[in-house]
Parts: sequence; structure tokens; C-alpha cells
Amino acid sequence: MLKKKELRREQALEYHSKGRPGKIEVIPTKEAKTQRDLSLAYSPGVAEPCKEIHENIENVYKYTAKGNLVAVISNGTAVLGLGDIGPEAGKPVMEGKGVLFKIFADIDVFDIEINEKDPEKFVQIVKSLEPTFGGINLEDIKAPECFYIETKLKELLKIPVMHDDQHGTAIISSAALLNALELQKKKIDKVKFVVNGAGAAAMACSRLYVALGAKHENFVMFDRKGVVHSQREGLDEEKKKFATTTNTSLSLLEAMKDADVFIGLSAGNTVTEEMVKAMAKNPIVFAMANPDPEISYEAATNARKDVIMATGRSDYPNQVNNVLGFPFIFRGALDVRATQINEAMKMAAVKALAELAKSPVPDMVNMAYNEKTISFGPEYIIPKPLDPRLLSTVAPAVAKAAMESGVAQIQITNWDHYVIALNKRLGLDNQLIRVLGNKARREPKRIVFAEADNVKILKTAQIVYDEGMAFPILLGNENKIRSIADENHIDIEDIPIIDPRGDDQEEKRKHFADIFFQKRQRRGFNKYESYKIMRDRNHFGCMMVETGEADAMISGLTRNYPDAIRPAIQIIGTEEGVKKMAGMYLLLTKRGPLFMADTTVNFNPTAEELADITLMVAKEVRHFGIIPRIAMLSYSNFGTSNSPEARLVAEATKIVKQSNPSLIVDGEMQASLAFSNDILKENYPFSSLVDQEVNTLIFPNLAAGNVAYNLLKEVGDADAVGPILLGLKKPVHVLQLGSSVRSIYNMCLVAVIDAQIKCKNAPDEAFKKSSWWKKLKRKEG
Repeated sequence: MLKKKELRREQALEYHSKGRPGKIEVIPTKEAKTQRDLSLAYSPGVAEPCKEIHENIENVYKYTAKGNLVAVISNGTAVLGLGDIGPEAGKPVMEGKGVLFKIFADIDVFDIEINEKDPEKFVQIVKSLEPTFGGINLEDIKAPECFYIETKLKELLKIPVMHDDQHGTAIISSAALLNALELQKKKIDKVKFVVNGAGAAAMACSRLYVALGAKHENFVMFDRKGVVHSQREGLDEEKKKFATTTNTSLSLLEAMKDADVFIGLSAGNTVTEEMVKAMAKNPIVFAMANPDPEISYEAATNARKDVIMATGRSDYPNQVNNVLGFPFIFRGALDVRATQINEAMKMAAVKALAELAKSPVPDMVNMAYNEKTISFGPEYIIPKPLDPRLLSTVAPAVAKAAMESGVAQIQITNWDHYVIALNKRLGLDNQLIRVLGNKARREPKRIVFAEADNVKILKTAQIVYDEGMAFPILLGNENKIRSIADENHIDIEDIPIIDPRGDDQEEKRKHFADIFFQKRQRRGFNKYESYKIMRDRNHFGCMMVETGEADAMISGLTRNYPDAIRPAIQIIGTEEGVKKMAGMYLLLTKRGPLFMADTTVNFNPTAEELADITLMVAKEVRHFGIIPRIAMLSYSNFGTSNSPEARLVAEATKIVKQSNPSLIVDGEMQASLAFSNDILKENYPFSSLVDQEVNTLIFPNLAAGNVAYNLLKEVGDADAVGPILLGLKKPVHVLQLGSSVRSIYNMCLVAVIDAQIKCKNAPDEAFKKSSWWKKLKRKEG
């Protein structure tokens, strides 16, 4: 059996190599299907924008993608913690950076890896690329060369340039520092700093703290050679400014005595509890080494109850993460066509992030981190990376600073419209899966997999287990399951396996059979059949959920839908007040998440049943932290057809509105009208969906819903999550035949969120004895 580290390596390699290698592609933004299209895209039509740009070079922003295109450029000399591994080996990181630019700020990226270590030659190469790009993000270039390269490029180029390794950490930590100082009631010009690390990020942080009001003389800095003192020879100009001590043998412990702020950008486990205890009253500790901080969150808070602590890790409060900065800083810079990213723009980003942490947190963010109300305080001094307001908060602040400091080439006059445009770029709900994943990890649940003798199920079980998202329970023949796992290098060593047919489950089968017989004795099952059917994994798994031995069940990968769903109906049953279950799909589209129902259960619902389905769907959508905006679909628009089918949807809409007047819902309407606000506003101004972004579609029957979801999934390139069963008392979710590992993983997310709402079972003793449970408890402190 391979070690977990090797398994993660294998998964990472598979992720990057599967299908089209790498993580990015170029997609045309204009039609290019007909001969006419091609003649406009290329010769002869393309000559016209060429002539316009030649006439006025600023037209390059009007006729090309330059204005939304950033180059992520590296020579691979300081890649992550791997060091100088070369430009080719650094390419996966640069592609990954491009992905973050796109998903957080809708900025297109070309990653460029340059085989050149000479700083001057590197500068000249990058300078020659200026006509292509709207901005340059320098990445993973070693110090001290990175300082010269960035400074020189900023002098030579008229587009924004930023070395994120330096300034990203500086900007995010500065915002956190301002808030921490406020909470600790300290003044930045009075506090004593100890900085462990003197690389690019540490120097940029120190410079920005000084710009915020800190004093050079209040810093003590350490690098690999020890304390940075004024007697040391060969110090570069940047380090000289922070060489404030003449004590050539000063230790880190001695420096920490009575220090107010510790800044760590060095190596893991270099700070002890003793050092933290030696600090001044109400200390601030930013231990930002990755993956292991200079001191763990537990150790620091154990040493001092009055400490405010931040790290670079997502599993502790106050994560200093560069993704809070660079996408939104470049977004603001590009949108005003800034000629540089200057100190005023960085400072604007710092203050915007600091202020955002003090404002009320949206429900989606609370849900993502499984908190009722996240609020400004010692454990929340910096916004969360999944906060959808970051784009519409930081980008405008940066753009405004660019305009006020004179480096913007275009002016934004209507800031409200600009914020609306920013939110439309990605959709406020487009971080949904990341939000759900975060929420699942905050309160993991026990998922029983009924078809564990399948390699896809085992891969998914390992992933959700390793991520701490769920505790899998595998049903099936243990020898067969372990054989499949061994053949495919899947680590299930700590995951329990139960064989419903095994002799060791005799008593449990009898217990489950007695319960089942009580439920079904007058519905076609005798006592013997009740016992016999408990050998079936679907029935056994549903009974585990019903009795509280599991919180949710996943099945259906190798069975048809009716056979997989039947045990859940027989054993668990529907929620109080629910007359009929329904099936819903969540499709992750480019315009945002789209919920669709009924796609799997009810063939031809009546108007009353369709109304009930709609209300169930609305309730479930709210569980995802999203306000439902519902279109009731038909082939008719508000009475244009008097057919029975159209009248049924109109009647269902009327019932829904009467049942829940506050719900944003309308119909009957065609699907195209639901997404055409201009046509809706012009022709049907009375509709409650005018100026609303529809995110939920209710179909008149199963055929329409199922066909539509499959078309969107296969032809529309939407990522489908589902089917999500609605109306059951407890979570049982049925997969589509042949679902991918990714689809199963997404269904596990839904199952855990569902279980967090419906199941409050106390963990059983076997669960508490597991290594996974112990690890979880350690993490909770």
C-alpha cells in the first residue's frame, strides 16, 4: 500500500495529465463557424482593426483582448519551496496562478516561462512583451534579483507590473495588522517588530508596514545567518534599512522579549511557546511560513490567551492568503488602464481589505465556514478567501486610487454601475462548490457507500476522508473491496468496511429486519422477507441512516434509479408535510449555479404537486445560501396558449405565490424568456422576474426536465451535481449510472450539507475510536 503522501502525488499528477494536459486553454470570444466569420476574424477583415490601431495605438484596447490579459512570468528560480527548479518545472505553478486570476476576477492569463537568469536580459525580454499584455504579474523569481527586475520594469513599462510574492503577502498582512493593532489597542508607530525572514516577501511586508507608520528603528530582523545587524558586511540596501541593532549575537528568544508584533516568513517550527510568553502584553503573531507555520495556532494560543494569531493556513482563523489581493488589484488596475501599480493603489487595497473585515458578513460566507455569525474580532481580522464581496470591494478601491494618484488613463464616473458590472463578471453565487466544500469540512458527517466494490466509489471515499469532509463507511465484501483498493493504489486502511451478508452482522440484520417489518408489515413484506432483504446493501445502508449509525447514504452508481431509490422511500420516508418526493439537479454554468426540477421522480405532476415541488426546491436552494429566483417553464408565455399543459403551470404558479408571497417566482413562461430580461421588461413589465437573475427552473413534467438537464450537461458544458433527492426525512442521494469521481465527490458535498441540517446524531463509539475522529478532535483543539 502506498503512503498517503505518494497517493496525493499520484492524484496531483493524474489531475494535471488527465484529458487535455495542463489546466488552461484558449477559447474564442467571437463566432468562428462560417466562412463570413473566418473572413472577419482573419484575412481580409482583420486588416480593418489593424489599420485603426496603427492610426491610434490606444485602439488596441478597443479591438483586442489586451485590456483583460495579464502575463504571469517566471524564470523558475524560486518556485514554491522547491527552489531553483527551472522554467519548465515552474510552469504548472504559473498555469495555476492563471486559473486563480480567472476564477476570482475574470482576468485572462498567458503564463510565460523564460529561460534566463541574468536580470538585465530578463528585463529586456519582458519589456519586449509589453504590446501584448495589459499587465505583468512576476512570479517565483529569487531574491535579490526580483527587486531589481520589478523596479526596472516599472520604470520601463507603461502597464501595471507587480511581483506578487513580495507585495501580495505585504498587502494582505498589512490589512490584518491594522485590524489586529486596533483590537489590541496599540499604535503602529510605537510597536516593536520582530521579523523572522528577510526574503522578498518579508522585505516587502516591512516596507509596507513602514509606509503605514511603523518606524525603522522599531524593527529587529533575522535571516538565515541570524540577526541582521549594522556591523554585518555585504548587506544590500534594503536590509541596511532594517539593520537596527549592533548586537551581533542577538538570539530570536532575546529579540522576542517585550516585542509587540512577530512577523514570520521563514521556516516552520522556529518559534517556541517560551518566545511567545516573552512578548509584551496583547501580542500579535503572524506565523506565515507554509505549510507549517513558525509556531502552530494551538501552541501560540496556549502560550498566551491575549495573543492575536494569523497564519497562511486555511484550517485556522485569520488566513493570510495572497488570493485576497492579486486578482482584485489587477482587476482594478486593468479597468482604469493604469500605467503602474503604485503605493497609493497598494495602500487602497490594504484599507479596503481591513474595512471589509469590519462589515457584516454575508450568509454565504457564514455558511461556508459553518458559523452563525462571523464578526470582527481576534479570530476574524481579515476577510475570508470565499467572501464574494472581495471583487466589488478591492477592485473599485484600487481603481479609485489609480485615478486619484494620476496613473489611470480612463476614468470611471459611475461607481454603482462599475460594482454591478464586477459582480456580473463571475456571479456572486459562482463560488458555490468552494463554499460547500468549506462548510462540509467544518462539520463532517458519516456517509455510507452502498456500492463500495467499485473503483470510483473507493477513490471518492479516499478523497473525502483525506480532505476531512466526511467519514466514509464502505458496504460490501471486504476481501473484494480491499483487492480493488490494492490494485488501484487506494488507501482505505482507516476506513471501516461492513459486509451486510457477513456472519458478524447477523444480530444487526435481525435488528434492522425487526424495524423494517414494523414499517412494512402491511405493505407487502412478511417477517422472513424483511430479514432476507437486509442482506441487500441498499436496504442495509438506508437502515444505518435511519437508526443513526450513519448520517447519509450514497448509492445508484451501478443500479437503475427506481431500484436505488425504493429502499429510501420504504425505510426513511418523507418529511412531515411532504406528499411527494422530487429530484433536483444543480448545474454549474458560466452564468452561475442553476437549479432544475423535477428531473428524476415525478412523471406528470398536477398543478398542486408542481407547486409543492417548487416550494421544496426553494427551501433546498436556500440551504445552499442562495436566494431562489424561480421561473415556472412551459411553451407558453403568460397565457399565450390556453392548452391544458400551459394552464397547469399557470395554476401551479398561482398556488406557489399564494403559499409563499415573498418568493421570487413567475410563470408560465418559455425558457428563453426567463433569461432575456430586456424582452421580459419590454413585453411583460408586470413580471416579478424583471431585473432578476433567474437561478431556478421548474419544468412541467419529467420528460422536459430530464431532457433539458442532459442537454445542458452534455452540449452546454455545464458541470452537473445530482440528482439531489428532495423530501426525504434523512439524506439518501442516488447517483446517475456511471457517474465520474468528480460527480460522486460533489454528491458527497451535498449529502454532508444535507446531513448537517437534518441529522444531529451523536457519533457512535466505533466512530469515536477511529484515527480520523481523533485527528478531527485534535484540529478542533
